[in-house]
Amino acid sequence: MSARILIIEDDEAILTFLRRGLTYDGYEVDTATDGQTGLVLARDTPPDLVVLDWMLPGLDGLEVCRRLRSGGATPILMLTARDTVNDRVQGLDAGADDYMVKPFNLDELLARIRALLRRTKPARPKIYEFSDLVLDTGTRQATRNERTIDLTAKEYELLELFMRHPRQVMTREMIYDDVWGYDFGGESNIIEVYVRYLRQKLEEGEENRLIHTVRGMGYVLRETE
Repeated sequence: MSARILIIEDDEAILTFLRRGLTYDGYEVDTATDGQTGLVLARDTPPDLVVLDWMLPGLDGLEVCRRLRSGGATPILMLTARDTVNDRVQGLDAGADDYMVKPFNLDELLARIRALLRRTKPARPKIYEFSDLVLDTGTRQATRNERTIDLTAKEYELLELFMRHPRQVMTREMIYDDVWGYDFGGESNIIEVYVRYLRQKLEEGEENRLIHTVRGMGYVLRETE
């Protein structure tokens, strides 16, 4: 059965282009031209993936993304003309799984959609434990000393990567490839931003640091010496 994709985009030309391209590639496609209609469609006919514009009439894409994410784990690809690193951080922090800037290449968009659909196939839940930190992949919830830690989509993926590879140095390239699936550019500090977010949440109860910087290489999950 082909995957169902919901496009929420108010530019009719882009919407038509996307619908044709995705339909030709074998997907079932639903469309909405404003955020509220998109949320209703997502609720009534749950899609396998959402392609979401940021600048929408009424509810903007960030708010739509937050509401979609709070209601489930459907992968969200944000497609927008907003192209600064801060814009990308906001989009991913709102719950988007991927972020692509207009103008875009259709083949690249299709490749990213395939990657997101592969990554979100159901898998047997695992519980990772390291020191006093526990991560449940079934509920996507982290706890430390029985304190629940609320994570955004990208924070969760980054923490899961560290939990899968304890005491192993993860280079920037490895993190980009596993968590983002593509490069933001050599000048981007998005990894540092998300490591800082994670540290703030993991150490909120004044616990010892678990994610350490390895100068000139990357980061490692290990006990504090």
